[in-house]
Amino acid sequence: MEKAQETSFRQIQETPLTLTQHEQRSAADLLSSLNRDEVAEFLDSLSHNALLSLPWLFEHWAHAHQRPPQDKDWKTWVILGGRGAGKTRAGAEWLRGQVEGAKPEDHGAVRRIALVAETLDQARDVMVFGDSGIIECSPPDRRPEWQASKRQLVWPNGAVAQIFSASNPESLRGPQFDCAWADELAKWKKGQATWDMLQFALRLGDNPRQVVTTTPRDNKVLRDILQQESTSFTTAPTTANSAYLADSFLGHVQGRYGGSRLGRQELDGELLSDTEGALWTRGAIDALRVAHTPDMDRIVVAVDPPVTGGAASDDCGIIVAGVVMQGPPQDWRAYVIEDASVSAASPTVWAERAVNMFHKHGADRLVAEVNQGGDLVETLVRQIDPLVSYTGVRATRGKVARAEPVAALYEQSRVMHAGGFGDLEDQMCQVTRAGYVGSGSPDRVDALVWALTDLMITPSGNFRSPHIRSL
Repeated sequence: MEKAQETSFRQIQETPLTLTQHEQRSAADLLSSLNRDEVAEFLDSLSHNALLSLPWLFEHWAHAHQRPPQDKDWKTWVILGGRGAGKTRAGAEWLRGQVEGAKPEDHGAVRRIALVAETLDQARDVMVFGDSGIIECSPPDRRPEWQASKRQLVWPNGAVAQIFSASNPESLRGPQFDCAWADELAKWKKGQATWDMLQFALRLGDNPRQVVTTTPRDNKVLRDILQQESTSFTTAPTTANSAYLADSFLGHVQGRYGGSRLGRQELDGELLSDTEGALWTRGAIDALRVAHTPDMDRIVVAVDPPVTGGAASDDCGIIVAGVVMQGPPQDWRAYVIEDASVSAASPTVWAERAVNMFHKHGADRLVAEVNQGGDLVETLVRQIDPLVSYTGVRATRGKVARAEPVAALYEQSRVMHAGGFGDLEDQMCQVTRAGYVGSGSPDRVDALVWALTDLMITPSGNFRSPHIRSL
C-alpha cells in the first residue's frame, strides 16, 4: 500500500472521534477510492477504539442528500424527501456536527438549539428519542441527557436543545438560539406564525442557521422558504434509502401509490402545487385514476409533432387513449392508457414511436396535428407503415379553447387515467383559462386533447355510431 495511504490510515487510527468535518469527508473519500481488499486491510489496521468510532463518522455513511450543501453560504437547509428517505437522520447528524467539539467536553459551533415539530410529543419521540433521532445517533461519550421537566437535551459540553410545538408559536417569543431544526414543517397547522417566531429567535452567534426536514406538501410557508436566496435544499425519493427499508414496504407502497399525486409527494419527495385558474387540478386527476382498464371499443394514438427536430426542439406529444362505448354517448368512458411522448427527437424517431404505439396497443387510428408539418407528417408515418389508419387534424382554435371541452369531460368523471403520468399531469395542471403558464409548449396536453376529441367529442374516420352527437 502506498505511503500516502498508510499515513492517512495512521491519522484516522490515532485520532478517533476527533475528526473535523473536512477530515471526515477526506476519510470518506479515501475509503470509497479503495478496493475491497484495501478496505479490509484498512479496517484490520485500526485500533479497537478507532474501529468503534467508525460508525459515528456519518460523513462516511451519508447519502448525498444527507450532506449539507457546499455550493453557497446558506442560512436555511431544506431536506425534502419521501417517507423513509433518511431526512430525520440527516437533521440529527447535522445538529451533532454543530454541537460537538473535538473532545466530548469541548464546545462546538453552537450552544443553544431549538427543536420544533408539529407537537411536543413528536419533537420528543422523533427528533430526540426516535430511531434516527439525536440520542440514537450520538456516540456514548457525547450522548446528551434528556431533562423531561425542562423539555430539553443537555450535552456533556453544556450545549442545550429545547423542544417546541408548532401548535404554540408564542412559546418561541422569549427564547433565543444560534441553531434550529424544524421537522415536518409542511404539515404544521400554524406554520407561518411558528416559522416567523423562530426567525426572530434565531439571533445568537456569528452565523445562526437552521435545517428543515420535511416530506413536501403544497404549502405556502415551504414554497416561500425555498424561494429565499439564503436557502439551499436537497431532495431524495424513498428509494434512495432502500437498503434500510423492508422490501415488502417498498413493493406495496410503490404498487399502491406509484405515479399518483400522493405517491409523488410521499415517495418521490416532489413538491407539487396547483396553479390558480387551472383547467385541471392534481386532486381531481387523482380521483379519476384506475389500476386496470376494461376492454376498449376503440383506441387511438394522438401525436402533436414539434415544429423542428433535434436537441433544441419541443417534445413530441404522443398519447394513447381508448374509449368504452356502453349506452348513450353521455355514458361513454375514456381511458388514458400511455404517455409515449419523446424529447429532442428527430421526425423519423417520433414517427417510428407513434407507429410502434399504434401496433403495441392495437389502435384503430393514428391522429396527428398537421398545422406545422402539413403533408410531411403523413408522409413520415406512411414511410414507416403505409397501412396505418391515419387522420390529420388541423387546429382552428387556440389551445385553451380546444382544451376546455376535454377538461369538461374530466369534470364529468368521464375520463380515467390508467396509472400515473407525471409529466403529462404536470402540464395539465399548468393550463389555465388565460393560457399555458409552464415552460415551453404543452405538447403532451395537446396530444391528449386530440386523442379525447377524436374518441369522445367528434369521432372521425371510418368509425360511425348512431349515438354520436355534439356534446
